[in-house]
Amino acid sequence: MLISLIRWHVNDGEEVFVVLDGVVDMFYKENGIEQSALLQIGDIFYASIGTEHVAHPRGAPRILVIESEGSV
Repeated sequence: MLISLIRWHVNDGEEVFVVLDGVVDMFYKENGIEQSALLQIGDIFYASIGTEHVAHPRGAPRILVIESEGSV
């Protein structure tokens, strides 16, 4: 699963990304401009349909990803 999380991608549907343990650098684009957020335990990242994003875990965090079945 981490392999798919370390490249820029756009999901077919909405995605919710929850950090259960550890730290993740989340990069995303808004209006073509790259933004970033440092996600720590309990933080949630919501990617709406069409939001280009990539997660860069620091170490080996535990995460919960909720997305539509078959989503890229």
